Amino acid sequence: MCKKWSLTLFLSLSLSIIYAQLQKSSEILYRTVTIDDVRVGAERTELYFPMLQNKRVAVVVNHTATIGETHLVDSLLDAGINLKRIFAPEHGFRGTADAGEHIDSYTDEKTGLAVVSLYGRNFKPRAEDLADIDIVIFDIQDVGARFYTYISTMHYVMEACAENDIHFIVLDRPNPNGFYVDGPVLKPEFKSFVGMHPVPIVHGMTIAEYALMINGEGWLKNGIQCNLSYVRVENYNHTYYYQLPIRPSPNLPNMKAIYLYPSLCLFEGTTVSLGRGTDKPFQVIGHPKITSGTYSFTPRSMPGAQNPPHLGKKCYGFDLSDFGKVFMKNYKKIYLHWLIELYNELSGHDNFFNNFFDRLAGTDLLRKQIIDGLSAEEIRATWQNDINQFKKIRKKHLLYPDFE
Repeated sequence: MCKKWSLTLFLSLSLSIIYAQLQKSSEILYRTVTIDDVRVGAERTELYFPMLQNKRVAVVVNHTATIGETHLVDSLLDAGINLKRIFAPEHGFRGTADAGEHIDSYTDEKTGLAVVSLYGRNFKPRAEDLADIDIVIFDIQDVGARFYTYISTMHYVMEACAENDIHFIVLDRPNPNGFYVDGPVLKPEFKSFVGMHPVPIVHGMTIAEYALMINGEGWLKNGIQCNLSYVRVENYNHTYYYQLPIRPSPNLPNMKAIYLYPSLCLFEGTTVSLGRGTDKPFQVIGHPKITSGTYSFTPRSMPGAQNPPHLGKKCYGFDLSDFGKVFMKNYKKIYLHWLIELYNELSGHDNFFNNFFDRLAGTDLLRKQIIDGLSAEEIRATWQNDINQFKKIRKKHLLYPDFE
């Protein structure tokens, strides 16, 4: 792409590209479904409540662990289940903490239960946290991106359960980005809490399918096996566009942001703002030095974004809400054009990339390819062999009809 072109023109061209994609015929029928069309694992109490009788139970949950409008914790206590402990992931038990904000353990005022943070001093439950536990239940809404840390939390909880001979049960939920697979596959030397496994950025699996893959591929420490059970979602398959009933974290407020997230989160590893501290997080991109923008915003301190990038500075850029609402779910790929073009515009002003980018990408190759001027199509071609190999692994662990 010629560097002298403005991003405004490029976005117009991008629209044309996506329209052409949408006009292609497809044998697969995708349809939108809501919580009323499926029964998530947590709702199917007849399948897992009997397993909890006379057992000491802990849960790994946040605000998304609901049965209808009732939190799973309240449902378990009302049913007389011996619930001993709550483990809380990134953003906390109530789902209100900033991204990356360390959470301390505490006692929940409503229930009197101990809440043990798995995003503070420890990512993994300690042996003493599990000493009086027979079963751990995992029920968190995921969004299907490798760097969304709930799957990393699940890995460590599975590992702790395996080491302490504790039964681990996943209450499954649909993946709102579960209808495609794309992105570079993580290389082992870039393993971190925002990417622990050799999977693409978009893995196309539900949380229970992902747990089966972790266990089945021997990815826990020393290849140990977790005593794993799961409760499937009823009436779900991977051709569905599932609409989340609750925002899964503070900065993913709607489906526009959720569809854009796998592509835009890579900007967390750059000097560009992706709207944290605004009313449109993960729906806008901007920077104080962009000259080609059609939209402006000023990040401010707010719940879920106490100290966002470019706090208090006017950023110029683009509102991508329409892309998120209409196009991204039909494009079914990581959208690299924005990243490439903003690098071209800003690389002469600042150090565009920071040391977080390679961990998010799962490789240093993507950063080098952008610097070297490769096109989105040329970059994507270098992923294909790894993606094809991953799809063979993925297929072994699917619980629902696939999009292929």
